[in-house]
This record gives sequence, structure tokens and C-alpha cells, in this order.
Amino acid sequence: MTTRRRFIKTTAAAAGLAALGPLGARAASKEKSRVVVIRNDKVLDDAGNADKMILVQMLHDAVCKLLEVGDNPAAAWKRLFKARWKVGIKSNEWEKLPTPRAVEDALVYCLGQVGVDKSRISVADRSVLRDPIFRQADALLNVRPMRTHAWAGVGSLIKNYIMFVPRPYEYHDDACADLGSIWNLPKVKGKTRLNVLVMLTPLFHGSGWHHFDPNYTWRYKGLIVSTDPVAADATGLRILEAKRRQHFGKHVAMKPEPKHIRLAGERHGLGEYAAERIEVLHIGPNKGRLI
Repeated sequence: MTTRRRFIKTTAAAAGLAALGPLGARAASKEKSRVVVIRNDKVLDDAGNADKMILVQMLHDAVCKLLEVGDNPAAAWKRLFKARWKVGIKSNEWEKLPTPRAVEDALVYCLGQVGVDKSRISVADRSVLRDPIFRQADALLNVRPMRTHAWAGVGSLIKNYIMFVPRPYEYHDDACADLGSIWNLPKVKGKTRLNVLVMLTPLFHGSGWHHFDPNYTWRYKGLIVSTDPVAADATGLRILEAKRRQHFGKHVAMKPEPKHIRLAGERHGLGEYAAERIEVLHIGPNKGRLI
């Protein structure tokens, strides 16, 4: 017998999938997670500064391909965000390799094309728990650079949400294995509409606390865009591993192993990690893409 409670629960679940359009449908049908790797040789100038409007076009092209809407960025962004929403852009301000300001500005610009007023958008990192927009956010947009990391193996999109907890150090045990659990906390659960892993100048090697050596960065000139943070991180990780093999001439394991990405999928149900469960779509030059 179908009880009223079960009927309401089933109806709500179906409505949720319908509201998400292709995102919900893809999850329900167990299709592969889709990731777009987009690169542009002109996105960085000689000094390494990113061009905002080239980034805007890259983001437009990526979301169109991701959501299969042809050459219609307005339709793609409207699938992801609503004009009436308050949107928190979770960035990363680590001083040695922060999310470039041009990337943040490009994302604000893209949200503006949907009709989200700047007064309803906040870009923040360490202040998210105090930020009034984040505290009332209808949606989150997750963006950060990919880099090796002394505690977690890599700084990833999954790890980027560590500032949503009051005591981040409590998640450092076992190579930050359970960072994925943060994504299931009420303040963020189900709110992330898009993930953008910045691969303009990734850091592929280092050792020690807060390590950074520009000799271990390179101009990949790309972004990885997905609604699945695990698949995006896994794709970025595989690119870093390929770069390490190219640089060192052999496989050199990251220390510690960046297992939090895999466990975010296996243990916390946040997305797909296995390469065979990820559909990687490419835009831009083939030379040097490494995956």
C-alpha cells in the first residue's frame, strides 16, 4: 500500500530531478559523469595574467557542451542558476596560487547574464561562515586552482569546502580522507550547481607544508568544468599525474596519496572517480592536453 508519506516523498524526489533537468536525469539513469576540459592558448598573456573575456567565452563554451544546449550560453546558465537566487562563489585565496581575480570576475559576469544582480553574489573563501550571502545562499559555485598539497595530496574542488566547517583541522587526519563528508552538511548539501577547477598554471609537484615552486607549474591554460566535483577532481588529478610522468620520466607517486577524491565518491556519494565512469569532452588544442 502506498502511504501518504511515501507518496509525498516519491513526488518530491521526482520533482527535484525534474527541476535539475539533464543533471538529475543523468544521475538517475546512471550515465557517466560528464566533464569538459577546455583550453585556450590566448587566455594568458606573456606575464601570466588571465584575460577575463576569454575566460567568459571559455566558460560559455564549456557549460554549453556540458549541458548539450548547442551555442546558447544563456540557456545553459539558466539551467544552472536563477536570477532571484543568492549565489556564493566559493573561491580560494591561498596567496601563492589563488583563484585568479579574472576567473572570479568572469564567473560574476556569467551569472549577470542570467540576471543575478551583483548584490546577490559573493566571492569568498575563509570568510564563508560569516558572509551574509553564503549564509543565505540558494546556490553555490565552486572554483579553485589545482595543486599538490602536503596534507591532502592535492588541493581540489572537494577540499575547497573545508572552510565551511568552524575547525578545518579536524579534517586533516588520514590525508584528509573524509573531506567529502563536509559536502553533506546542511549548509552546503545539494547547493553546488557548478564546479570549475582552474588549470591555467597548475602546481604538479612539491613537498613540505605550504610548498610552492614556480618551476613545478606549467601553462596548461585550461579549465575543467562539471556538475560532478569528484569527476572534475579525478580528471584534474590524472592530468597532474601525466605531467609528473612527463617531467620525471617515470611514475612518481604523490605523497600523501590524494585519496579524499576517490573516497568522496565511494564513501560519501558525491560523484564518479573511475575513469571509465567519466565522459571527458575536450574543447581547444589537442597538443599538450595530457588526457
